[in-house]
Amino acid sequence: MDPTTTADPPKGAARAAERRGYGVSTERDSGDPRGTSGGTASRAGAAVPAPRRGGWRGRVNTTLDLIRANPTGRITLKIFIAIAGAIVVTVGIALIPLPGPGWLLVIAGLGIWAVEFHWARRLLGFTRRHVQAWTRWVTSRSFPVRFVLGAVGLVFVATVVWLSLKYSLGIDLVARTLHYLATH
Repeated sequence: MDPTTTADPPKGAARAAERRGYGVSTERDSGDPRGTSGGTASRAGAAVPAPRRGGWRGRVNTTLDLIRANPTGRITLKIFIAIAGAIVVTVGIALIPLPGPGWLLVIAGLGIWAVEFHWARRLLGFTRRHVQAWTRWVTSRSFPVRFVLGAVGLVFVATVVWLSLKYSLGIDLVARTLHYLATH
């Protein structure tokens, strides 16, 4: 086969491969039908994986790239990520009024969505910046100010727990406590 008549890869496919983090070789082969020149050069237009970090992040990124390379895998991954993130965010939102990891689960759900959705990645970055700014501000204050902030947070959580129990389960802890103190 004459190398001058070999067609280049479609430009759309090359751009899509580059967006996914692959380097696209545009070198022509030397006429070898296998597409290699002495076993060192890659085929013209073949997607060559960009070098990645090692460790578990590299393995996860490689696995996600392999799944995204297939159109069915890409759609399946989006659906799976959307459902898993929605479940975690929903459980987190349900737990926000209760003491526990409500906000942590909401942020974890955003992290799951951020694997596949750009808007979630931006929202997660916004949240991370503001939580870090709040943490820096609180830690730069004196001990009495941090104590007051902690006390206000504790009163808020106690109020939310009291109202949740009173209106969802019909248990009024304040009335029961006052009745107990009055009778004993």
